[in-house]
Amino acid sequence: MYTNGYIFRYAGILVIIAAALLSLAAMLLKPFQERNRAIDKMQGILASAQVQECTADNAIQLFNKYIVEEQVIDPKGNILSSYTKSPKEDAQAFLIDLKKENYNKAHHKPYNLPLYIAKKDGQTIYIIPMLGTGLWGPIWGNIALKSDFKTVLGVFFDDKSETPGLGGEIATPKFQKQFIGKKIFDNRGNFTSIEVVKGGIVKLPENQRIHGVDAISGGTLTSKGVDAMLRNTIKSYLPYIKKHR
Repeated sequence: MYTNGYIFRYAGILVIIAAALLSLAAMLLKPFQERNRAIDKMQGILASAQVQECTADNAIQLFNKYIVEEQVIDPKGNILSSYTKSPKEDAQAFLIDLKKENYNKAHHKPYNLPLYIAKKDGQTIYIIPMLGTGLWGPIWGNIALKSDFKTVLGVFFDDKSETPGLGGEIATPKFQKQFIGKKIFDNRGNFTSIEVVKGGIVKLPENQRIHGVDAISGGTLTSKGVDAMLRNTIKSYLPYIKKHR
């Protein structure tokens, strides 16, 4: 028979060994986890720029091929830093934590904005990363603008916990393809964003449909989250856009 003291000591040693092994595993796996997160981020950025051939295996190579410059800008549209070297994932813009910057913005603290500039098929593309809130959790993505800063080349959206078949449809090509060719400014130069319209853009006047897409049927709150994310994010970049249009 083992004494209570022996049992407690034995259990304590096992707990210490298990904790040490878990800590070691977490430490060893961290570089791989960070690399995978970086690759996911690259794939999302390139997807918005319509780089179709991007996979997890070639994402780093293609990111360094197509992204020619990464900028950090302030709320007034001033460029704080510009990075054109490789590897591009070392750039300050790539390392910006959007959650932290959005928090600072909401609390009227200084914040920075990342911007990716790509060259593809002879055209310059400006890619704006986004972070917002869906029905059940965070949603995020990128919007790529043509060199006129007005026309959408493409978008990419993803989510953590939206309902599959409903709000989760924001991550599908069917939803995202609607944005291609849409305009974020009207003919007078007024900012319109891209409205995600419940019931479809048929509810908009015909001359306004170029500024809207169909919301997801059954995913009203997630659609509203995408709408707000687009509007709030692009608004932050308007000073920069006005300086560079």
